[in-house]
Amino acid sequence: MSTSDSPAAPTSGAVLRPVERWRHGTRSLLDDHVAEEVPVAFVYNDEPFAVMMATPADLHDFAVGFALSEGIVEQAADVAVERIEEFIEGIEIRLRIPAGRAEALALRRRSMSGRSGCGVCGSELLEAALRYPAPVSGDIRVTETSLRRALDGLRAAQAITAATGAAHAAGWAAPDGSLLLVREDVGRHNALDKLIGAMHAAGHDPAAGFLVVTSRASYEMAMKAASVGIPFMAAISAPTALAISLADRANLTLVGFARDDGQAVYAHGRRLVAG
Repeated sequence: MSTSDSPAAPTSGAVLRPVERWRHGTRSLLDDHVAEEVPVAFVYNDEPFAVMMATPADLHDFAVGFALSEGIVEQAADVAVERIEEFIEGIEIRLRIPAGRAEALALRRRSMSGRSGCGVCGSELLEAALRYPAPVSGDIRVTETSLRRALDGLRAAQAITAATGAAHAAGWAAPDGSLLLVREDVGRHNALDKLIGAMHAAGHDPAAGFLVVTSRASYEMAMKAASVGIPFMAAISAPTALAISLADRANLTLVGFARDDGQAVYAHGRRLVAG
């Protein structure tokens, strides 16, 4: 057994851990990049609301995007990140929202402690678990070439995944497929929330581009996209039946199995055009 030299400083969102690697009958001891996963608590107006398991990177984006995609606020201007504190147990993000929104939040009585960003775990009622956003109004057109370009860009931009092999990514692309923003996290929902927060910080109009994600298209991914006005979502894996139902009701174009050799369109395919 041999010990390798330690690699360079890890990518943000990754840490170094020793690993005994077995390859072709030979064992080697080395330091490897491993994705970070820590509890991240959201506290609104001094009241705890949810604890998410997440990668501790782009936390300001995460906080704003989560508040928007979960309907806690309707616009980014209504949420202020007061401070982000690190503790031995995890990270606490303290936010301030208008009093009326805080009262509505208290009425939801929703404790969303979940694994890797499970946003409906812990909901006390079925009606609290399922939320159907208003129909999306954006009506962009995306060519197959543009979709391929965005997917290629997403693969190249996944720094945490390249280092660890353990993160999901969500990317925002212009109609021509040029990738404008990417965020990563061990949780697919978290990656999307971080992206939504980053989009608002950068001033991107959710109706003026499209979303590509490295995960399956679950109900919650579709719900979060539609809730903030994104009209087109393409996932490299499969959708769920509930995601298709939501996309159909929300006027969201839902594409699954988006690969180099094609894709499958499950809802509102008019926005995807040949070429």
